[in-house]
Amino acid sequence: MKNCIVNVIMLCIVIQVNCALDFEKTRTAYSAKIFGFSWENCGKPDDPAVLKTLTVSPDPITVPGDVKASASGKTTVELAAPLAVNVTLEKEVAGFWVKVPCVEEIGSCHYADGCDLLNQLIPPGQDCPEPLHTYGIPCHCPFKAGMYTLPESDFYLPDIELPYWLTNGHYRVQGELGAMGKELGCLKITFAVHSNN
Repeated sequence: MKNCIVNVIMLCIVIQVNCALDFEKTRTAYSAKIFGFSWENCGKPDDPAVLKTLTVSPDPITVPGDVKASASGKTTVELAAPLAVNVTLEKEVAGFWVKVPCVEEIGSCHYADGCDLLNQLIPPGQDCPEPLHTYGIPCHCPFKAGMYTLPESDFYLPDIELPYWLTNGHYRVQGELGAMGKELGCLKITFAVHSNN
């Protein structure tokens, strides 16, 4: 389940990055290092969707570059559409955490259906990308109740263009997953970005 939460939250982050590519006036191409990556569950103890483990290396992560990741998670309920995702993105400014507003679907945004976002990234009928396909981890709703495990796997992070405000600084992202007004899970990720430009 935690893998499902991670997939949906990371999908929202990827969608935000992809939307940024279309927003010409705020684009900056650069290479960067991401360091100090950490995570924690931020939901209630009885939330049905929880992340059990998540490891990412190396530290720092170079973009573009290679990264190793593993994760495991559990859901006690089926995750089906519509699956609401609330993303809160904050940047540290002068010692204070400032909420980044939702602009062009980037920042602190509400997504009415994470399942629809998954379908936009990976069209239905298309195989899930590696290594999800190899390990039988779904990339489309519904996600059946159960345990999901991604063994340590290699990924390549391509050179991407990000909004100018995402070039340097300390960030925290909180993603809340819900359905029918009920929280299903919550994940908080913190990291720092340092641009080489």
